[in-house]
Amino acid sequence: MLAADSDDLIRRKAADLLLTHPLPHVLEALARPDAAPEMFAYCAAEFPRRPGVADVLARNPTCPIEVLRPVVRYISVSAVQELFEDLDRLSTSPALVAALVASEVVNTEQKNQLLELQREELEGLEAFLDAAELAEPDKVKRETLLQKIGRLRVVERVQMALKGGRDERMLLIRDPCKVVQRAVLLSPQVGEREIESFAGMASVGEEVLRLIATNRKYVKNRNIVRTLMFNPKTPLEITLHMLPTVSPTDLKALAGSRNVPETLRTSANRLQQNRSRTRDD
Repeated sequence: MLAADSDDLIRRKAADLLLTHPLPHVLEALARPDAAPEMFAYCAAEFPRRPGVADVLARNPTCPIEVLRPVVRYISVSAVQELFEDLDRLSTSPALVAALVASEVVNTEQKNQLLELQREELEGLEAFLDAAELAEPDKVKRETLLQKIGRLRVVERVQMALKGGRDERMLLIRDPCKVVQRAVLLSPQVGEREIESFAGMASVGEEVLRLIATNRKYVKNRNIVRTLMFNPKTPLEITLHMLPTVSPTDLKALAGSRNVPETLRTSANRLQQNRSRTRDD
């Protein structure tokens, strides 16, 4: 606060003293949830290039967006990824989204999702029709739910995906916007039973199946892995990677299944034969 004092002498002395503090102490102070707003503003203005400062500002949810925006260009790849994991913050911070879009720190896929967050209109409402019938058998309630979703902007659908109920998630997992799909999977309310049902859907986008398959928590669940393996929509590089982990029973079923890609079926058959020879030896 003294570094912003109206008195020039006090301001300079305070600033000089701040420069003498070891960087780890500065980062620790910035990381505190009760850090003073003046700390955020001063460090963003004076220390944005110092290692770790921009990242700590980005990772602290109490840091004001107007302070964070100018230092976005200095944040690391890992800090950018953490921002993308906090879709609640992103979807309620249009200024932060705009700063990230204009920066060079995001990759192409991330930029596309940021651009989705900036969209106002809903495209491809027909994608929800089949899902609506599964989520809500009552025709009147189903139409009401579809009308409600049809009026929402992308950021509002992200909020619904994060905080809504199971029926909303069942529809929004098929949203044409990938950022909304991600929000469904990041919802604190989503359970592994739901994830298993998503993993078995042939009507969801490949990105959904890919996100499930790369989540360490979900791949520990054998039912989810099994469902992914038997879903013909699951990308082949994922199922081939998971193949060695499946049980003998599932391996036999895969080897004889006509509903999975031929490459997966052939690989399952070959692995089954190799395991059989190993047992015989």
